[in-house]
Formats: sequence, C-alpha cells, structure tokens
Amino acid sequence: SRWAFQVLLKSDAPTGDVLLDETLRHIKATESPETVQTWIELLTGETWNPFKLQYQLRNVRERLAKALVEKGILTTEKQNFLLFDMTTHPVSNASEKQRLVRKLQESVLERWVNDPQRMERRTLALLVLAHASDVLENVFASLADDRYDVAMNRTKDLLDMDPEVEAAKARGTEMIWAVLAAFNK
Repeated sequence: SRWAFQVLLKSDAPTGDVLLDETLRHIKATESPETVQTWIELLTGETWNPFKLQYQLRNVRERLAKALVEKGILTTEKQNFLLFDMTTHPVSNASEKQRLVRKLQESVLERWVNDPQRMERRTLALLVLAHASDVLENVFASLADDRYDVAMNRTKDLLDMDPEVEAAKARGTEMIWAVLAAFNK
C-alpha cells in the first residue's frame, strides 16, 4: 500500500504506563519493522497471524477499560442480555467527556487554523481518533445546524488530506497521520 508507514523505535525508555511499556517491548523485539496497520491489528487483537501472536497485547480492551475505571472516567456495570450477563463500562465522569467534546468543538470553530501543522497535536490526534471510532458526528451533534455543518466540513477537509504528504511536513505528528492512513485504508 502507498501508506504503509513503518514503525521505527526511537527510544525504549519506560513511559510509566504499563500498556505503553509492554507495546514498546513488543516493537523492540520485532526482527524487522512492521507497519502502523499491522501494529494496530496486533495490539488490538484484530489479527490471528500465528507467527505474530507473541506480539499481541493480552486482554487489551479490558485493561484499557480498567485503567479508565481507576481514573474515575468510566464505571463498571453488569447488564443482563436475556441469556447472559455482560460487563459494560459506561462513562461515570460526564464533565470530563463534556470537556473533551467542547475542546474539539472549539478547535474546529473558534480556534480553527486551517493548517494541520499549526494545530495542537493532542487536538489533531483526538479528531483522528474520533473519526476512526466513528463518533465524530456525535461530538458535533449538540451544535446548531449551521455550526454543525461548518465543523463537519472543516474536519472532513482535514481528514481528507493526504496522510503521506502531511506526515512528510510533520513536526512530531507523523504517527497521527500514519494512524489516519491505516484507518482510511
């Protein structure tokens, strides 16, 4: 693929986050560089390549949910679905969710710079992740129709940019563009 960005490890210094440090160990242990797409599939458990199973993170979704529960962002509930019980993790900190929603709304309306190279990296990453998670429309749903249209058009223009071109111009956002390319494949 044209957008087969490879992940090259620049530093294996511990981050202090258990999942990130485990990921770094996996990346360091690979014999040849893998693409961002491959790492997303491996680390989320979305691939069953028998030659790569040792690089998968175990129970990654549950571990991420547990970490968010410990931070007070999510809570844990058991829900009954007729024949079985299922553990769910609804948002327990609505103010934190609203803060993120407002931040994204303001970034594409009041603070729009129309240049991804000048955008705050975390905001760019949040927009890409909201797009990849298919929740971008929800982020703008509370806006008036005209503001909703502006926000959606601006983010569409941003997300339609060529990740390869933007990554080449990037100042530390190469991985964000590589993730966008992987989800747009």
